[in-house]
Amino acid sequence: MQRTRKRSRLVLFLLTFSALTATIMIFDAFRQQLPEDSIETAEEKLLPTDWFFRQRAYPSGQIDKRAFLKAWHFRQAKQRNKVRLRSAPNNQRWELAGPTNVGGRITDIEMFPDDQNVIFAATASGGIFKSEDTGVNWRPIFDDVPNLSIGDMAQAPSNKSVLYVGTGEANAGGGSLAYDGLGVYKSTNGGMSWNSAGLEDVGSIGKVIVDPVDENRVYVAAMGDLFGNNPERGVFRTEDGGESWEKILFVNDSTGAIDLALHPENPSIIYAATWERIRRPERRKYGGAGSGIFRSSDGGDTWNELSYGLPNDAASKGRIGIAIAPSDPSVLYAVYAERDGRIEGIFKSEDGGNNWDRQFVTGISTTTFMWWFGKIFVHPEQPNRVYVTALRMHESVTGGLSWGPVFQGVHVDQHALYIHPQAPNLMVNGNDGGVYVSRDGGDTYFKSGNLPITQFYTCEVDFQNPQRLFGGTQDNGTIRSLTDALDDWDMIFGGDGFRVLVDPNDANFVIAESQFGNIGYSENGGNSFRGITVNTQGTETANWNTPILFDPTDSRTVYVGYTHLYRSRQRGMSGTFETISPRLAIPSGTNLNFGT
Repeated sequence: MQRTRKRSRLVLFLLTFSALTATIMIFDAFRQQLPEDSIETAEEKLLPTDWFFRQRAYPSGQIDKRAFLKAWHFRQAKQRNKVRLRSAPNNQRWELAGPTNVGGRITDIEMFPDDQNVIFAATASGGIFKSEDTGVNWRPIFDDVPNLSIGDMAQAPSNKSVLYVGTGEANAGGGSLAYDGLGVYKSTNGGMSWNSAGLEDVGSIGKVIVDPVDENRVYVAAMGDLFGNNPERGVFRTEDGGESWEKILFVNDSTGAIDLALHPENPSIIYAATWERIRRPERRKYGGAGSGIFRSSDGGDTWNELSYGLPNDAASKGRIGIAIAPSDPSVLYAVYAERDGRIEGIFKSEDGGNNWDRQFVTGISTTTFMWWFGKIFVHPEQPNRVYVTALRMHESVTGGLSWGPVFQGVHVDQHALYIHPQAPNLMVNGNDGGVYVSRDGGDTYFKSGNLPITQFYTCEVDFQNPQRLFGGTQDNGTIRSLTDALDDWDMIFGGDGFRVLVDPNDANFVIAESQFGNIGYSENGGNSFRGITVNTQGTETANWNTPILFDPTDSRTVYVGYTHLYRSRQRGMSGTFETISPRLAIPSGTNLNFGT
């Protein structure tokens, strides 16, 4: 891909640029209603992180999505009329600073069934990219839409020009960069342009599926708001291409739909997986009685819950993924996570879902956060060849009786897989590290470059050497660029990268951290690190995103926030921290990791 500094592609560097844009949109929605002398005051209070924060500030942090959309269209009209925007002082433009060589979280991969060259990659907060050379080069196709968080996308089997996209990522990370969406968008020209197709209030979307013979008949699995209960969740259906929608399956206001499977020969038969999920600043619940598998035999008019052989205890029913075998639609598979996030089991039905048998999970790299993945895929020609997403990608050639690795060595945290029906050895894998393309069934692969989709929590500039850029990123560690080039970023500190500090008086001294307050320091500009321990006596738990900063008047003084505020006057060296505040966080016994 050609160097894109001069393009209008606004990519994630200040957390995500969409966060900054969202803030401007929210302000513009109401600025004409403000008294003239209060506009500047209101504008000064807005921050680029408002979009990220407000959806989490339950119950008072709700975003008026319709006001946001109204502001977006108002702003677009001003741009078309070449009116200089007040919120872009001096008409300055943002330039891409990278990285294009790191990658980031993929939420869905799609291809045309009759084309082995075109790949669509949907991302967690960077929109959608299209490749026409099987993953070598990419270009963004969704940037003109007011929400770049993608839950799922689908192509109409009867008309490859018709695409549907569900915005809002349904993967509910612990504290990571996940965003609600603004409904469904539709393209009738293969992704060249997009129009809103409704469902603006459904929050996040887990699956979009199109009737194989009717491009206007579409089903959407909606998970609802990421951080609050709401009735706009469940399975929705449109029969007029998104002009109107009907909610056809609803369990309760804390249970959404996370996955769908449509019978390839009889589209009146549809399966839906529901997921009960509650998230608050101080607690999380990733399962419950509302989770289950439902089947409809009349196109979604009526539903029956399937249960024979499936888990029925509320604690055993967390996130569920479901898939139907294209070559034998009587065969279905489901992957269940428990409410606490561990894998519950793999289940198989050979009679269309009436009866289910528990298979084996030996060989699957289970974790305590299986709710982060939760998908299962079936080979287009072999009903016993199955793939399940987890920390790593796993394959079974025995219908789930045994499992082995596939796509070995790719980045962890698998989210998407496309197996091409014309050439099943052509597989495209999407995970937290980007896109991986294999032509031999996952034995070997190459990682796609040129994808500027890295999610930044924070960024930092070396003030003595401004070409040196640093940033803490979601699941790609703390990364650094030494040359200000787009493709020379490398990881210098592992885990999820958060705060990174460069001493303004000594560029060789760098502090970096990963999740839950794992802090390190470097005395050689970030080439190597040693650990920093804050002497909390083991009585406090660090936040997922632990605040740490230099004193602006004396960079030898370092502050770290846990339940209390700590200060070191010796650059944060272990054993030098003192407590300087009373207890600041929420009461003990609650989840301090996310609730401060």
